[in-house]
Amino acid sequence: MRTWMTLLLSLVGTSLWANDPPAPAVTAPPEPKDMMPLFNGKDLSGWDGDPKLWSFVNRVVRGETTKEYPAQGNTFLVWKGGVLKDFELRLSFRIQSGNSGIQYRSKLLPPKPNAVNRWVVSGYQAEVENTPGKVGFLYHEKGRGYLCNVGDKVEVGEDGKPKVVGKLGDRKAIGETYKKGDWNDYIIIAKGNHIVHYLNGVQTVDFIDNDPKNRALEGILALQLHAGPPMWVEFKDVRIKMLPSSEPK
Repeated sequence: MRTWMTLLLSLVGTSLWANDPPAPAVTAPPEPKDMMPLFNGKDLSGWDGDPKLWSFVNRVVRGETTKEYPAQGNTFLVWKGGVLKDFELRLSFRIQSGNSGIQYRSKLLPPKPNAVNRWVVSGYQAEVENTPGKVGFLYHEKGRGYLCNVGDKVEVGEDGKPKVVGKLGDRKAIGETYKKGDWNDYIIIAKGNHIVHYLNGVQTVDFIDNDPKNRALEGILALQLHAGPPMWVEFKDVRIKMLPSSEPK
C-alpha cells in the first residue's frame, strides 16, 4: 500500500509541477556608473515635440491628449542630444489609457506638406501600455510591426523572417511583475544587433536582428504619444550610458 501511495503521490506531484508556468529567471544587471540624465530637471530643453501635448512638471515628463487637443497621428518627443548606437537606457513610466512607447535607433520622418504633426518617427519601439504581459514587447514603428513578444527570444534571419528560438519565461508570469497604474522601471540595452528589454528588473524580450535591409545599428531616441481617445503617459529619471560599439553577431 505504501509503495502504491508513494507512486501515486509522485505522479500527482509531477503532473502539478508540469502544469505550473515557469517563473521568470532572467533579471536585469546592476545599473552602471556614470549614467547621463537626459532632462535638465526644469523643462523640455534639448527635446522637440508638440508643446500642446508635452510638458515638464515636478521633474516628470508628461504627454497628454484631450478632446480639445488630440494627437494628429502618433506623435513624438524627440531627443536632440545626438544619435544612439550601442547604449543602456533606464527610466520609469506610468500610463493611463491608450499606449505609448520608447523609440530608439529610430529616424525622424520628413513631415508631409502642411502637416500639423511634424514629429513622426520610425524604428524600434519598446512598448509602453497598461496591459500586463504586453507592455515590454518590441515593435517596429512604421516598419515591420511586431518583432518580439514578451517572454520570447527571437532571431531575424538575413531573409528578414523572424523565428522564436527560445523562451525567457511564461508571458503571464512576467506580466505579473507590472504595476498597473503605478511607476514601472524600464531598461533597454542595445549592443550591435542584439537588443534586450527589462521591466521591473525582469527581462521581457531577447532579440537579434540579422536583417541587413531593415535593422538599425544607430538612430534617434524619442518618446511616443499615441493617436486615439484621450490619454496620458509620464516618464521620469530618464538616463543613458553610451557603450563601446560592437559588431553585429
